Amino acid sequence: MSIISFLLLYALLLIAMSVHEFSHGWVAYKLGDTTAKQTGRLTLNPLAHIDPVGTLFLPVALFITTGGRFVFGAAKPVPIDYSALRNPKNDIIWIGLSGPLANLVFAFSLSVLLKFIPETSIAGFAVLNLAAINVVLAVFNLIPIPPLDGSRILLGLLPRNLSYRYARLEPFGFIILIALMATGIINLLISPALQFIFAMLKISF
Repeated sequence: MSIISFLLLYALLLIAMSVHEFSHGWVAYKLGDTTAKQTGRLTLNPLAHIDPVGTLFLPVALFITTGGRFVFGAAKPVPIDYSALRNPKNDIIWIGLSGPLANLVFAFSLSVLLKFIPETSIAGFAVLNLAAINVVLAVFNLIPIPPLDGSRILLGLLPRNLSYRYARLEPFGFIILIALMATGIINLLISPALQFIFAMLKISF
């Protein structure tokens, strides 16, 4: 049953990540950057967004280390050429917001659908978990640590001189995230937002 649960949750994770990355590419395309389209990333096909570490290794490792209670991962980021954007300083904000916002809209739609499906059924289990994964993906990505979307939003909001300094954190972002996850600080940061959104969507976990 653990393997079956993993495969189902992994498939749901791929769907949520594909929606997330497609949204980044679509908004960038609308704002003048065609890189995602030219590289075949302007698609909902999960195969186009697979990252060897974030999409393949990380979900398996988390599933094993949490005893099958947790599956999470990251897709390969959609390439963005900020020099091709019409207004890079402002556009980076909308591109950063687009992924989390798409996940939250998707989660809301699923929560409405859930009202018509018994939660004890397989379909109900899938819809409930897909909604939850979308919420977690959205909230996690809004953390303002490079390379997460929250950092892109903050770069666009900060004055230019401060944004340059902040961008220098990028090479250390992954290390910072690992440290925050290992110490449990990430949970303290995102738990209130997760509980608030779950309550709004009337999703019980």
